[in-house]
Amino acid sequence: MEGVREAVVLVGSDANGQKVLCAYYTPDTGAKLAVNDLRSALAQELPGYMIPSYFVELERLPLTPNGKIDRRALPAPEGEAGSGTEYVAPRNELEMKLAVIWQEVLGLAKQIGVHDNFFDIGGHSLRATSLAGKVFKELNVNLPLRDVFRHSTIAAMAKAIARMERREHEAIPQAEQREYYPLSSAQKRLFIQHTLDGADQLYNMPELVQVEGEFDLDRLEAALRKLITRHESLRTGFEMMKGEVVQRIYPQVDFAIEYHQADTEDSDQIEQIVRNFVRPFDLGQPPLLRAGVIELEPHLRILLFDMHHIVSDGVSMAIVMEEFSSFYAGEQLPPLRIHYKDYAVWQQSKAHRERIGRQEAYWLQTFEGELPTADLPMDYERSAVRSYEGAHVEFDVEASLSAQLRELAAECESTLFMVLLAAYTVLLSKYSGQEDLIVGTPVAGRTNADLERVIGMFVNTLALRNRPSGDKTFLSYLEEVKETALGAFENQDYPFEDLVERLNVKREPGRFPLFDAVFDLQNIEERDAELEGVSLKNYELDPLEEAKFDLTLFMYENEGALSGGFFYATKLFKETMIRTLTEDYLRVLSQIAENPQLELSRIECHKPAAGAKSAVDTIEFAF
Repeated sequence: MEGVREAVVLVGSDANGQKVLCAYYTPDTGAKLAVNDLRSALAQELPGYMIPSYFVELERLPLTPNGKIDRRALPAPEGEAGSGTEYVAPRNELEMKLAVIWQEVLGLAKQIGVHDNFFDIGGHSLRATSLAGKVFKELNVNLPLRDVFRHSTIAAMAKAIARMERREHEAIPQAEQREYYPLSSAQKRLFIQHTLDGADQLYNMPELVQVEGEFDLDRLEAALRKLITRHESLRTGFEMMKGEVVQRIYPQVDFAIEYHQADTEDSDQIEQIVRNFVRPFDLGQPPLLRAGVIELEPHLRILLFDMHHIVSDGVSMAIVMEEFSSFYAGEQLPPLRIHYKDYAVWQQSKAHRERIGRQEAYWLQTFEGELPTADLPMDYERSAVRSYEGAHVEFDVEASLSAQLRELAAECESTLFMVLLAAYTVLLSKYSGQEDLIVGTPVAGRTNADLERVIGMFVNTLALRNRPSGDKTFLSYLEEVKETALGAFENQDYPFEDLVERLNVKREPGRFPLFDAVFDLQNIEERDAELEGVSLKNYELDPLEEAKFDLTLFMYENEGALSGGFFYATKLFKETMIRTLTEDYLRVLSQIAENPQLELSRIECHKPAAGAKSAVDTIEFAF
């Protein structure tokens, strides 16, 4: 770059512990370099996420005796980070309100300029949904999710909102006091699943945390009791009433922490304690939360938590850990205006059902005609009785490939979710020989901003139908996947169970209705719990694995690195088959990153292992 003599870019941490890029550079003799000019020049060549947040000018870069950059001698960056664009402050009341909403959704303390791009500074599909919900609640404008993508700066979004019709935000009302309450759609699904043979532990949500230091067990129990008192979900039981399942909220419940002792070096003993701790819940006996402590040494313990999915989900677990930390520290939290039972009653209201009815039209149109069944080549015959025995194979995506995929997403004004999903459906198409596929994906389901701090089961499952025919380029196909995903996200309140019922899907023994393959990119905002006087870290233990579906591709980002895993049903697939599938997925990602204009028919894969069984006679890999 003109005026820069030498430079190095490193990954560092900002004041909030978020990973950021820091650029250190030395200018040419006599050169006067403005940071905004550097950002502007880089913006011509790089997507926003690759532009450093901090720029530090130095007279010379510190070197080690070997002539390499001495990273430890580089000064820590100071001040606020930038997004790669010149900061322009909000210029009117609407832009100021949007800036505050963006800060809340993105969890940023720094000021956000009106030209910063939402997806360049930490936005993704889940946060976009949250943003749309907050805009509706606070500005009385029903901002479509696709408009977050179309107008992804505060300046552009403010102009779009100014043209929109004002609508009163539909607050979820408090339900009248009753002896019992209806279940939500998601709870009905889980209650039925819980009663199936072999599925009584399928929806347990265990967490293990190693604690080192001065840990107060009395404060632990007091904090958990306050949590149970605060959230009605943790005092809820499920029972049959006049032939229908209902939920009953108890004013108080019996709760006690389970205490164990084990030898630090005896991993088998620790594993057995954990196996006994994670056991089936009786859904009629709250709390559907249990906690335990394994004492290893005087200042070393393992905390055990387990909740049933019918009263919790991924976002709820993050709320539990955050509020538990607050109560342990002796803090007080403001009371909640609504609880989960209010949401369940509201789901049955006339206004909500009318809204769901409008969304139903979208889903029925999407699934009109003959429904496809993706028959992947399997190593074993499918049994009429469903087995939940599972295993998984993990993999990492190389840093250079991850950067290319993010750049591809940015250039196409899509998200990493959409790129990875498109590649997954191409892979499934190659293996099944089909060009009409349905893949399931979970969504957080908290589209109403009133639900932000409520513990409960809100997750819905979306059935995404895509057509990866061989004559399409990956770029054109990605645009289709983007539109499919946006349409599904905008209509995500329609319960999956209702869709299956309306489509009159034929139930096949041992199969999940509509799809057997799932894609899940984790975007839950996880925060490590902080307790005074102790250090915490996740305790890793090989779980007893269970497979809810035939095949699930699970992807996640961790400090900028992209990793994933295939979870699979061991009664259908051998590990060798899944490892071949893993290699092929990485191969597909490499090919589309290298040449996004590549036709899908020219994307290459390995063949499945010899002897694999499929519903199709031959598997074409060139269409």
